[in-house]
Amino acid sequence: MTTRGRPRGFDRDTALEQAMKVFWATGYEATSMADLTSAMGIASPSLYAAFGSKEELFREAVALYGATAGRPVARALTEEPTARAAVNAVLHANAYAYTRADTPGGCMIVMAATNCSESNAPVRDHLAQIRKAGIEDLTVRLEQGVRDGDLAPGTDTHGVASFYTAVLQGMSVQARDGASREDLEMLAERAMSAWEAVIAQWPSPAPGR
Repeated sequence: MTTRGRPRGFDRDTALEQAMKVFWATGYEATSMADLTSAMGIASPSLYAAFGSKEELFREAVALYGATAGRPVARALTEEPTARAAVNAVLHANAYAYTRADTPGGCMIVMAATNCSESNAPVRDHLAQIRKAGIEDLTVRLEQGVRDGDLAPGTDTHGVASFYTAVLQGMSVQARDGASREDLEMLAERAMSAWEAVIAQWPSPAPGR
């Protein structure tokens, strides 16, 4: 009798890592099932049996990305002694991560689903929510800086977090376009040189703007 499903020797974790790299390099919509099965070294029935669907596989790949590539950023937010040091560490950690030779360039969360058709809106929205959560995580760290006395009371922590997240996203795009680690390190240094201006009190926008 023929046994269907997962073949002998199938390593789910290794296959998931390979799928993550394909999605990261190519993007969700441009990645075909043939691309995935080829990279993962399994047949389509085994992929569906192990992961359910392309979208479910993608969501698992995104979670793996967060647990691996995102680990240095998590450490920076929890281990650095000041808010400024935490932001600096996040920028430099990503300058390295975005330009590693053994992974696709840039950030998977930024690059993998920015241009999706409406039929794939759940995938697009999933990554958008993760990006928003990243801003909130950085905001929380900056609010701790206010409590610790690193930042002045009344600092627009969300605005500061949004600014440095925009820098990170730009670094990701430049890395995908071929920028080197040294190029991104320079961007990180320039962004940090603007720290005092970024954390300064800004007037509220006029109504309707």
